[in-house]
Amino acid sequence: MKSPKKKLSSEEREELLLALRERFEKNMKRHKGLEWAKVEAKLDGNAEKLWSLNEMETTGGEPDVVGQDKKTGEYIFYDCAAESPKGRRSVCYDHEALESRKEHKPGNSAIQMAAELGIEILTEEQYRDLQKLGDFDTKTSSWIKTPADIRKLGGAVFCDRRYDTVFLYHNGAESYYAARGFRGALRV
Repeated sequence: MKSPKKKLSSEEREELLLALRERFEKNMKRHKGLEWAKVEAKLDGNAEKLWSLNEMETTGGEPDVVGQDKKTGEYIFYDCAAESPKGRRSVCYDHEALESRKEHKPGNSAIQMAAELGIEILTEEQYRDLQKLGDFDTKTSSWIKTPADIRKLGGAVFCDRRYDTVFLYHNGAESYYAARGFRGALRV
């Protein structure tokens, strides 16, 4: 089977860059001290990362810059949609969990979908950092990177925000819910 193209048309590229710039300028508290022109320069010529950002956008993630790695100079994008991205909900945790379901299988898993999009699922630390930038997942929840020892025992973890507090929960990795998706990170 032919793999999907990972390059945007010039029209898609311009539309995405406009959306990213507008979101960047509207939410300056997420990335104090950073300049859009420098972010855009880093994006320029990086077709695969632009493709991934576009996938984040089209699945409802509303990606935005949340920082810059001081060592590598990479800009860090997270999904900043108020709720877990609509186009990435009703998924179990990983492929193993998906395969273990005998019936009523979801269409995909969070880990597999993240790989298809070219992004990483947020860790607990990244999720908690995101929550310092606003109130996210007040009605939904998001799978996060599960520690190997928990996953080996059949579990997976997810987070949400309720009562002005970020909670970490567990579930069977094969479970899925209409209000649970996942958030991703991309370094450019």
